[in-house]
Formats: sequence, C-alpha cells, structure tokens
Amino acid sequence: MTNKNGIIALTIVIALISVYNLSFTFVSRNFKSKAIAYATDAKGEVDLTKKQHYIDSLWREEVYLGHTLQEVTERELNLGLDLQGGMHVVLEVAPADILKGMAGGNARSAAFQNALKKASEDKSANNSTFINRFVSAYKEAAPNTSLASVFATSANRGKINSNSSDSDVIKMLNTEIDGSIDRAFQITQARIDKFGVTNPNIQRLPGQNRVLVELPGVDNPERVRRLLSGAAKLEFAEVYLTQELGAGLEGLGRYLTQQAEIEKAAKKTAAPGGAAPATASTDTTKKSTEGGLAAQLEKKADSTATDSAALAAQSAALTSLFVPMPQGLGVYLKDTARASEILRRPEVRSLFPSDLVFMWDRKGTEAGGNQLILPLYFIKKTNGEAAMEGDVIVNANHDYDDRGRPEVTMQMNGEGARKWRSLTARSIGRPVAIIIDGLVYTAPTVQGEIPNGNSSITGSFTVEETKDMANVLKAGKLPAPTHIVEEAVVGSSLGAEAINDGLWSSAVGLLIVLVFMVAYYNQAGWIADIALLINLFFLLGVMASLGAVLTLSGIAGIVLSIGMAVDANVLIYESIKTELASGKAFAQSIRDGFKHSLTAIIDSNVTTLLTGIILYTFGTGLVLGFATTLVLGLLTSLFSAIFITRLLLEQKLKNGKTFAFSTALTKNWFQDNHFDFVSQRRRFYIISGIIIAIGVGSFIFKGFGLGIDFKGGRSYVVRFENNVDADALRTNMDEVLGSTTEVKTFGGQDQVKVTTPYLIDDTTPEADQKAEAKILEATKKIANNPAKIVSSNKVGPTMAKDTLWSAVYAVLLALAANFVYILIRFKRVAFSYGAVMSLAHDVVIILAIFSLFNGWLPWSLDIDQAFIGAILTMIGYSMNDTVVIYDRIRDYLADEKSRGQNLSTVINNALNSTLSRTAVTGISVILVLIVLMIFGGAVIRGFTFCMLLGVIVGTYSSLFVAAPIVVDLLQRSKKNEPAPAVAADATAAATKKAKA
Repeated sequence: MTNKNGIIALTIVIALISVYNLSFTFVSRNFKSKAIAYATDAKGEVDLTKKQHYIDSLWREEVYLGHTLQEVTERELNLGLDLQGGMHVVLEVAPADILKGMAGGNARSAAFQNALKKASEDKSANNSTFINRFVSAYKEAAPNTSLASVFATSANRGKINSNSSDSDVIKMLNTEIDGSIDRAFQITQARIDKFGVTNPNIQRLPGQNRVLVELPGVDNPERVRRLLSGAAKLEFAEVYLTQELGAGLEGLGRYLTQQAEIEKAAKKTAAPGGAAPATASTDTTKKSTEGGLAAQLEKKADSTATDSAALAAQSAALTSLFVPMPQGLGVYLKDTARASEILRRPEVRSLFPSDLVFMWDRKGTEAGGNQLILPLYFIKKTNGEAAMEGDVIVNANHDYDDRGRPEVTMQMNGEGARKWRSLTARSIGRPVAIIIDGLVYTAPTVQGEIPNGNSSITGSFTVEETKDMANVLKAGKLPAPTHIVEEAVVGSSLGAEAINDGLWSSAVGLLIVLVFMVAYYNQAGWIADIALLINLFFLLGVMASLGAVLTLSGIAGIVLSIGMAVDANVLIYESIKTELASGKAFAQSIRDGFKHSLTAIIDSNVTTLLTGIILYTFGTGLVLGFATTLVLGLLTSLFSAIFITRLLLEQKLKNGKTFAFSTALTKNWFQDNHFDFVSQRRRFYIISGIIIAIGVGSFIFKGFGLGIDFKGGRSYVVRFENNVDADALRTNMDEVLGSTTEVKTFGGQDQVKVTTPYLIDDTTPEADQKAEAKILEATKKIANNPAKIVSSNKVGPTMAKDTLWSAVYAVLLALAANFVYILIRFKRVAFSYGAVMSLAHDVVIILAIFSLFNGWLPWSLDIDQAFIGAILTMIGYSMNDTVVIYDRIRDYLADEKSRGQNLSTVINNALNSTLSRTAVTGISVILVLIVLMIFGGAVIRGFTFCMLLGVIVGTYSSLFVAAPIVVDLLQRSKKNEPAPAVAADATAAATKKAKA
C-alpha cells in the first residue's frame, strides 16, 4: 500500500483527537454524578437545587486540562432530548402581525384584511414569500390603490413616503420582516438565559420566519411556553445609585452577618458526625425575624455604627456575596441563585425603597480566574411601572459618531419625545436602564436633556453590540409576538428508558454483526471486526469533535451504519476470494482485491451519502439525528474499511502468515450459481404490478394514517399504572374533547399514543394547559388506573403543510440526485432509468404496505417525518445495492469473455456473481434492524419497521427490477444502434480496464 506511513500517522492523529474529545464526555459525566451524589438525601431523593448549586460552584473553575466545567460540559457528546428529556419548540414570527403594525389604522380596511387572510392561507405558491402573496392579493382586492397609501404612516417616516413606488414599499416590508425575525431570535436567546439550561440549542431556521429552540432537561413546559410566547416588553427606567442606598446596603450587610452567625451556631449544635437537626436552624431563623428584622436592625444601628469591628464584619459579609461595580453591585455567576433568593426575602426587601426593583444585566463581565460577574441594577419603578415603554420607538439604527465610534441612534413618536424629555431632564449625569423582558441590556449615562426624541447611545461598544442594541430597541416598535407552531416534550423517565433501549439495541446489534462476520469469513472476519470497532470509536470521536448531538434515532443510525459498513468489507473480501480462486498468490490477491473493489465501494457509498445529505438538509428531530450519524458513519466506515482493514491484513502478511476467508460451512456458499434472473423478469414485473395495484386501491379507499407532522394536531404519550383498553379510552377522549381522537397502543398495553386536533389553532400557552388537562380528565374515567403524560407533541397547521412539502421535495431531490450520479458514472441513460424506476417501485410498495396494514400492527404506521427519513434511507440502501450490481454488469459487458454472449446471459452472470455480497450485506443489515425492532423502543419502532421493509424490498428490486429494466432498455437501444458502435464501446472499456 502506497503512503503506508502516512495512513498510519493519520490514523494515530484521528485516534488521539477522538480520545481527547471523548474525554470531555467522561469528565462531564463524572462531575454530574458527583453533583447527584452531593444532592441525594438519606431517602435517595435528589434535591435539584443542591445539585445545581454544586454545578454552579464549579461552573467557572478549571477542572480538566485548563478547561472550566462550563467548557467541559459544552464539549461533551451531547444527548438529545429523547435521551435525557426536555423540550423542543419551533417559534414563528407571524408576518401578518408585523404588517398590521406597520399599516396602523389602515389595517382595518376590508381589502387589507382579506389580502392578509388570503396570503396566510395560500400555500400553493410555496416558493413565494408572504409579502409577495400579500401584495398580489391586495392588488386584486384594491387594484387602483398604491401600497404607499397603506404603509406611509408616521411609524415608517424616513423610510417611505406617500409618493414611494410599490417596489420601494415591498423592499421596505421585506427588510422589516427580516429584522423582526432577527429580533425574535435575539430576544429568544436572552429569554433562554433565564432557564439556566445546559447546552441549549437555538437556531434561526434558514429561509424561514422561524426559530428552533431545544432545551435539554427542562421539566416545566408551562413556564417555557409563557416565557417564549408573546411580544417582548421593552422599558426605559431610572436607576438608583449605590450612594443613594447606603442605609439599605448597610442593613443588608448586617442581615448577612446575622445569617452567618446563625449558620455558625447551627453547625456547633449539630450532632457529631451528622448534619444539624432541621429544627435548630429553623427555630433560630424564626426568632431572628420575629417582630420584623428591619425594626431590629434600626434599634441597633447607632451602637453598631460606632463599632468598627461590627462594621468590618458587615462589610466582609456583604462583599462575600456581592462585588462592588461602577453601576452598583455584581455577583459571581455561581452565587446568583443564592443572591436572588436572599434579595426576594421580605426582610431584605423592607430595607430598600418600595419602588426599587432588583434586575440582572443580560450578560456577565469577565473577572480574573475564569470567573464571570453578573451586574445587579437597582431599578426604579413607580407602582411597578417603568418611566417609559418601548411602544414609543419609531426607529433605531446602528451608526457611527463624529469620532468614528459605533453608536445607536433612535427616534421616538410625539408622546415618547415628551416622556423622554422629562426622563432625561431629571436624569442628567445618571444612568437610564434599557430593559427587555426584565433584563438590563445597557444603562447609558444621560449627558443632557433630550427635547425632540432623537437620541444617540454611545460607549465602548463593538459594531455587533450596537447592531444588537438597535434590534432590541426596535423590539418594542411592532406588535410581532412569537407563536409556538411546533412543540415536543419528553419526560425524563421516558428519556432514561430511551437510553436503556438505545444501549441495548446498540450492544446486541453490534455483537450480532461481529459474530456473523467471524462465522462467515473465519479469521478474516476477526480483522473486519477490529476495523468495525475502530470505526465505531472514530465515529463517536468525530461526533464529539463536531459538537453533534446523540439522539435515539442517532443510535439507530450508528448501529445501521455499522451494519452497512460491513458492505465495504464484504466487497473487499469477496473480491479477494475471487482473486484467490483464479490462482494468484495470497499477497497479490489482497492487493488486487482492494484495487478491483474500490470502484464499487466508492460508487455505492456516494449514493448513500447523497441521500444522507438530503436527509440532513430537510430533516428535523428524529430524521436529523439519524442523518447526522449516518453521514458521519459512512465517512468513518469508508476510512476504516479501505485503510484500517488493509493495514491489519498487511500486518498479518508481514509475519508470513496466510489465513482463511471462509469457514468449512460457508466455503461453498453462493459458488457456481446459475439463477436465471433475466428470463423471468416479466413474471416479476407482474408480481410487482399486482402489489402496486393493490396499494393504489388502498391509497384511494383507505388512505394513510398521517402523523401530526403532516396534518397538524396534538399528540400525547400517556402511561397508565396497569394495562388499558384503547377503545374504551378513545370513547372517553371523544366525549371530553368533543372531537375525533386517535388512540393507539404505544410500546406496551399500559401505554397509549393519543392524537387530537383539539385547540390546535389556539397558539396561547393557556390552550396547551387546557388540552393537557382535558387529556388527563379523560384518563380519570378509567377506574383504578392512574395515568400520567410522559411526552407530548404539537404541530400547527402551517408548520404541518410546510413539513409535508419539504418531505415531497426531499424524496424528489433524492431521486434526481441519484439519477444524475448514475448517469455520470455509468454513461448510459438505461442505468439511470433502471435505478430510478426501481426506487420509485420501492417507495410505492412501502406506501402500499403502510396503507394496507395501518391499524393492524401493534406499532405506528403513520406517515410522518420519521417515515420520510426511513424512505430516504431505504432509497440510499437500495441505490447502494443497485450500484454494486450495476458496477458488476458494467465490468461483465466490457470483459472480452462476454463477447459472443447475448445480453441476457451477460447480465445473468453478473447478477449471480454479486449474490454472495448481496446476501451477506443484506443479512447483516436485516439482523441489525430486527434487533432495533425488538430493543430500540416504541419511539423508533415504526421508523425501523419501514427501514426493514426497505432493505427487503430494495434487495428484491435491485435483482428483479433495476437490472431487468437495464436489459430491456439496452436491447431496445441495441436495435437502434449500429452493432460496431456497441462493440467499439465494449472494446474501449475492456482496453481501459486492462491498462488499469
């Protein structure tokens, strides 16, 4: 092997990178285990507050190779929501709401309302933007009205006027829509910070007015819904200076000192070797607060003030928790939970003015030693109201001042200008806080009274910061709330079960593949097994390096990619066996076996890779997790099969050893096969045609069970303590919900999946709570069988329609991509037609089975995103199989030995020569998928079933549909072409192969 040393060096580098990146996962898991141990009481119950306190205390501390615990956690191999529980949300910024705000009073006209409704409902022109659909509908309703007459309002002054052309107005509207989505994204990021979630995933979905949010470990869905839904609240408020709060801060210091003494006394009275009795601390604290702590502190104020030792103690107590900062105080990030709890106590609140509100800065300030300090502001709110709110903002922009420094300029309407003038007049030399959703974004110092509402905010800002600030200021300008259009909640208990299912399926599937390879290939099988294990290690290392998320479907992808990785080893080994059978020396057979199998390996894997990339591009959730591991698994398996396997084989040869590539049992398997595939092709055409005809009849008369991905709705996985009658529960659900409800057994007789359209058009958090309450109300009608919701999912109608179109595009794109690739590689349209017709055949048959057997099998046969993912994977596998066969057909057509033989004989011989590879790979993958069906869990059982059918149908179609179609098309083209041209083509190909 050329460049052997380079391959060895590359392998070592990849291995070291994998070890390094995977080590962060083990370190992070170790600290999480310590946190759980620290927070677990004698009864075995975990105090989540104590657990979080343990993690917070080390969050910014260096714990591993110079990395803080935060950095270690961010670099671990993350688990998806289905493996650890949590919440997945897709937020949509409704363009209709934005247009209403921009049109002002003009939005009340009948033409405007009708155009808005039509633009929202019309999804036929999927490539058209909402603005284009609205403009088209409005022009139909009011053909003689210019857009400027609708949108040239005071809110849009400076951007357009009454004389602006329609194209200028459309440009302005598109700019505002994009800006609103950017603002929604930034506001969502700030809101997520409030949860303290480890490794949240927040993305703006490309080409859409939607934001994806994934929150691992979140166990309070209602709070998430409340916080993420609705318009942002922008406020301007005065800020108390620290020197104005001297008495309150001194009182806080005394309070903290007293609390420290109480804790110290409690420790002294604690039983030896154990924790302090719970009543001791509680009683002492109660006595300290009786009669009002503020009154007690005031009585002692005079004597304490003259006691320098007491002052020093108070100062030390205050600074032990709070850090002096220019705007007031700050708190180390690890102590913010404790500080917030103390500041909420009534005895502490009574020390400060009644109109004072404590607020945190939206981002921390770096301190020494990897520490982060979060600034604390003392905000003034009269009767809970800030001096101004953001609805007075007309516009805000990023700009530069006269010294070239980034700044933000903003303009207000008339009411805002009056309020701003009053606020700035009484705040000269003082800061004014700009607040959104209860977090302080900035607090610039007022330099002088601003009379006209036009202001600039300057400071030590970067360009990015001023752009973000301008977006924040615009957030209060338009009524553009975010709506939840898709939601999935996975309970932590279901996540733990998913981990268990995933580990079992992975372990058993991998073991079966390893045993099968040894059973079939003898000693060479051990080498293939080592390469497969190295492939698995590299795959996990690459995923950790890229920050990929491991999901339950991802585990399925790993196991399946291992099964498909067998294919490369099988192609190599079968080629080596062919070379050995021709009488070549052992070492030469290995070299030639690798060389002659390389083309088939590359072609077959590229087609699967194309499908994986399409899955990754169009998929979300389960499909995306599967695609990620499938694509990465294909790349690592190629490297392992082509290079690692060869290194191991050549190491054996270096020691002068030969070894067997078969066992006594498998030695003569698939030898001297003479199956006549081609002459029976019309019979198989008829069989396929009958199945397809039955399927089409089922499509028409029975239809499909559409998942909520494609029809919209709510679904809940409900678990009962005992087995439950799904029919009885369905009757109860229909009575309570007042709509047709689908109830199916899901993963066991004690668990069901409930799907309903109930309140699906209502986007408020209250609707979600009401729907869950109704579901539980219906379950209570089942006597003596308590139930709980372990996961839920919601997809809005517009999201469902978009998802459906995306799925259709994905399937069509997969077919087109494979058609083009086959045409490029095989140079004949017959091969491309054969491949695509075979794939279309597979898709229709799978659809037929899902339609016919829907409701008969004890797992979901819904057509949803998971099904589309399985279909695309099946397309990839079927193409993999078909390309290997086509590669052998191409070789046989170009071989001199085939001269004089008719086309049917040549292709029959080619098909028989690939039977061993087709059987070994097919059996390996089928075994893996059966394991996934048994152990993989209810969540992916329908997904796995579809792939299992796909492998069986795909193998069938490669032999009995794809190849026979090539025969028919080549025979037809042969009749229309001069014979010498065909002979010359075959001769040229044979010469090229001989030279190679």
